[in-house]
Amino acid sequence: MGPVLHELNKEARMGAVGHEAAREVRVIDLADFEQRREEIATQLWDAAVDVGFFQLKNHGIPAAAVDEAFAMTQRFFALPDAVKACHPLKKGLNAGWESRAQVRPSTGTPDQKESYQITRPHMAGLWPDEAALAGFQATMLAFEAQAWTVAMRVLSCFADRLGFARDFFTRAHDPARPGYQSTLRLLHYFAIDPALRDRLGLWRAGAHTDFDCLTLLFQRSGQGGLQLLPGKDMDSQAWTPIVPNDAYITCNIGDMLMRWSDDRLPSNFHRVKNPEPDEYQGARYSLAFFAQANRDVLIETPSGKYPPITAEDYLQQRVAANFAKY
Repeated sequence: MGPVLHELNKEARMGAVGHEAAREVRVIDLADFEQRREEIATQLWDAAVDVGFFQLKNHGIPAAAVDEAFAMTQRFFALPDAVKACHPLKKGLNAGWESRAQVRPSTGTPDQKESYQITRPHMAGLWPDEAALAGFQATMLAFEAQAWTVAMRVLSCFADRLGFARDFFTRAHDPARPGYQSTLRLLHYFAIDPALRDRLGLWRAGAHTDFDCLTLLFQRSGQGGLQLLPGKDMDSQAWTPIVPNDAYITCNIGDMLMRWSDDRLPSNFHRVKNPEPDEYQGARYSLAFFAQANRDVLIETPSGKYPPITAEDYLQQRVAANFAKY
């Protein structure tokens, strides 16, 4: 598949427990987006360059739609494993269900979670039928489309600042094309087994950077654990908690966009730690939308800092390093 990516070399160094440190994760208001585009673009750029993470409010997705998507997510993961196993992960297509299959290069141990990937062109045979889970397919596809719309708004602001055409990333993530590979990922981090509460070597999700251009993460209040670490501070192992809020979307820059921007927009490390013994020990659910450029799109850095690579080859290399057992 080609040489080991620079991103993997960094990720493999990030397995230490480390310690906590305070950093500001800025909250950016998207209200009146078109009227305030220039102001919002400046705020997004500054936040992205600083820590690579930011949160969005007044993003346009109704709270009821977010709640319904989470309700469907919990209903899906409550299905028996034998039923979910009828819709197994197609790794090369990033679609379907897996459980404890993702082994991060940073930790070498399986993430303590299960997930279900929705990638529109590759869902044949992967949807639970209406008898098993009524309304699931329609609800999740509608939510995926809403997340795509928010992601393209944010990316259009970055396109402006990078000197690209405003619709550059929208065309690169075209859902009408067969090469579409953006993914909505449903995540269920397992409740902590009391016998494993003190096992610091286990991670709900080990330290990593994302493969994509932009990640939109929906979380539930009270179900914490997400921590960030800017790449510029990676040697410090000083991690900052991101407190979940039902009304916010937490966003981070991914490796694709970092390459496209000549590293001006940093893709930074994050992880989901196991809760401390005195913290909430129950299940944690989240929804992540990964804006990943269409397969045939060529990722070229303006200065030639990195060799050109198609989005398909780039994603395949990263997925292969994370799901080695498949």
